[in-house]
Amino acid sequence: MDQKRYDTFLKCVGTNIRRIRNEKGLTMEALAHETEIEYRQIGRIERGEINTTIISLVRIAEVLKVDISEFFNSIT
Repeated sequence: MDQKRYDTFLKCVGTNIRRIRNEKGLTMEALAHETEIEYRQIGRIERGEINTTIISLVRIAEVLKVDISEFFNSIT
């Protein structure tokens, strides 16, 4: 994978997390509090600016009550 493709992948994951969070009616602040992940870090994840850890994704999925695989929908 080239860097552009990596960047696209991260943005898609972040977009899916944001969409699911919004569907669940959670603010970024509430998600940060529940996951014990810094608010700014949640923002960077949702914008696809960072390659976050698997553990962070698991924590987010648990709080959002979704299977972690939902973060990877529509990614090719």
